[in-house]
Amino acid sequence: MALPFSYEGKRVVVSGGGGAGMGAAAVEGLAELGAEIHVLDLKDAPVKVASHQAVDLRDPEATAAAIEKIGGRIDALFNAAGLPGAPFSDLDTMLVNFAAPRHLTSLVVPHMTSGGAICSISSTAGSAYLLNMEKWMPLVDTPDFAAAKAWFEAHPEEILGAYTQSKEALIIWTMKAAMDLAARGIRLNCISPGPTDTPMMPAFEEMAGGSQVIDLFAQGLGRRSTPAEQGWPMIFLNSDAASYISGENLNTDGGTVSAMTTGRLVLDFDPESLANG
Repeated sequence: MALPFSYEGKRVVVSGGGGAGMGAAAVEGLAELGAEIHVLDLKDAPVKVASHQAVDLRDPEATAAAIEKIGGRIDALFNAAGLPGAPFSDLDTMLVNFAAPRHLTSLVVPHMTSGGAICSISSTAGSAYLLNMEKWMPLVDTPDFAAAKAWFEAHPEEILGAYTQSKEALIIWTMKAAMDLAARGIRLNCISPGPTDTPMMPAFEEMAGGSQVIDLFAQGLGRRSTPAEQGWPMIFLNSDAASYISGENLNTDGGTVSAMTTGRLVLDFDPESLANG
């Protein structure tokens, strides 16, 4: 009998599975668990995989061609690619962090059968999504990649800073779209990491004016996480061990958001300043 956490015999796609970030950590874990791994990333995968394609996720046609090339049944999708905001443009950040994972999901779902699962990486930077539900719902309800891009271009003030906004929208989309996918027996979830030591961290530190501000958001367990500590929760959520979990945003932040929510931790800092650079 196969263990529910096993990936033996499963074919998975990991967007953002190259380099040394959270997606790469997920690839390493998936390899240990026996998955057949197909990576979409401009950087090389950290271990040997079944296929690797250098894809610019801002190009929806290239993304579609990559999934067509993989072909066949796909059991799990990991949307792990992302941009930190500056120095990238607001438009590029919104495209890669929101429009691309939604588009990739739409491409992969036809290759999935009942029992398939999808997990995306959001962020605790998007923790105010409930307060901004009405603001982002028109974006979430756009029908496709092109319509989302047009919405971004028509609302430059709303996406100013882009990173926080993209993560809020991704969480809301996850919660709403999960019900549609449930009709096909497919689960959809996301994780929201706190500060994690990935190659993107220097960009966050520069935007925040130093590591001290970033570390304010890592006070739950008193340290930043490692990429592997984010990769494994994604692997869990896309495994059969999580077969009754869908539509969830899992805070993988060492308890910082929970501490803030219950008043155990009060930050002498305005998180909105990060969103506005």
